[in-house]
Amino acid sequence: MPKPFTQVNVFSVDPLGGNPLAVVHTAEGLSEAQMAALARWTNLSETTFLLPPTDPGADYCVRIFTPIQELPFAGHPTLGSCHAWLAAGGKPRKPGLAIQQCGVGLVRVRCDGPRLEFAAPPLRRTGALEPDVLAKIAKALALPPSDIVQHQWVDNGPGWCAVMLRSARQVLSLKPDWVSLDPLKLGVVGPHDAGHDAAFEVRAFIGGGGYEDPVTGSLNASLAQWLFGAGLAKSRYIAAQGTALQRAGRVHLRKDGEEVWVGGDVVSVIHGEVNL
Repeated sequence: MPKPFTQVNVFSVDPLGGNPLAVVHTAEGLSEAQMAALARWTNLSETTFLLPPTDPGADYCVRIFTPIQELPFAGHPTLGSCHAWLAAGGKPRKPGLAIQQCGVGLVRVRCDGPRLEFAAPPLRRTGALEPDVLAKIAKALALPPSDIVQHQWVDNGPGWCAVMLRSARQVLSLKPDWVSLDPLKLGVVGPHDAGHDAAFEVRAFIGGGGYEDPVTGSLNASLAQWLFGAGLAKSRYIAAQGTALQRAGRVHLRKDGEEVWVGGDVVSVIHGEVNL
């Protein structure tokens, strides 16, 4: 049976400048094997499937698949799925705040401002990187250990770890050794010079598979929790990501009390049906 299908662009107002996401609406009746197969077929970083919620506190449920696995949470699929759900007529029970059910539980998505933004989920793992992990990263990035000025586990589901370098220019110059990086999922962040529209440049490397993600909501969420908590960032900043891939991703981060909110623009690009 045909299912409504939307492909959106997340974290950029340029329809081809952010991170694409495929969204299948009314996905009831699709098996997990069909969902996984479609995600492999689209070959995007993520494909999501909108379902009725099973949690009474949620407005909708989303399942998130990469071409190789299902994820409990991811950031650009959260914003893109909420945008697609709203555009298809979804109405939050609480005006201005949609509640998404996914593998990590309930995620709040604000939809009453200039852009959608989600509340960063709690970190599952934090703390300094172990010496052997740090040495592995330095080798994979061909960096002297002294160039890594800060480091942290920032795992909010996908398994992220992160390092901070001295500058955005250094971040943009990296050419990782993918085999040496395996099996880490690594975020690298460095400050931009004053006057740039973004405070930091971010890159996301998936070791082993040789994949760099264009713009990554989950990573930026956990980076912000780390940077805010350590006093390394102001209470509101913009992160640039995707520059090395000729994208124009911009992620808007802000601290509101004890919470971190992650925002980005979303643009619908393709509407149609998928036949499975």
